Amino acid sequence: MSFSEVILIEVLDITVTKIGNQNVSLHSNFRSFKMKNIFRIVSFLEGVSYLLLLFIATPIKYFSEDPSYVKMLGMPHGILFIVYVVLAFMLKTPEKWNGKTFRIVLVASILPFGTFYIDKKYLKSK
Repeated sequence: MSFSEVILIEVLDITVTKIGNQNVSLHSNFRSFKMKNIFRIVSFLEGVSYLLLLFIATPIKYFSEDPSYVKMLGMPHGILFIVYVVLAFMLKTPEKWNGKTFRIVLVASILPFGTFYIDKKYLKSK
C-alpha cells in the first residue's frame, strides 16, 4: 500500500480486509461521514436562520410594521427546518442515537441556539 492510500484510508475511515496480498473487501463509513457533515451544515444554517428570524425579522415586523424580512427569511428557515428533521431521522441509526438522544436532537431544532448545542455535543468529531 502506498502512503497516499494509507492517508486516504485513515481520512475516510475505510476498513480493508486482506488475505495475503489480496484485498478481499472494502467497507467505508464514508456515506455516514458525508451525511453527518451535511447535517452539521444544515444544522448550522437552520440555527442561524432561526436566530435571524426570531431576533431580527420579528422585531422589525412588529416595531416597524414591515413584514418583508419575515417573508424573506421564513421560507428558507422552513425548508432548512424540514431538511434538519429528515436528516436527523436518516442519521439516527448510523449515529446510534438512542430514543432520548434522538428526542433531544429533534427538540433542539425548535429552541434558540439548540442546533449549535447539538453540533457541539453530538456531531463534532472527537
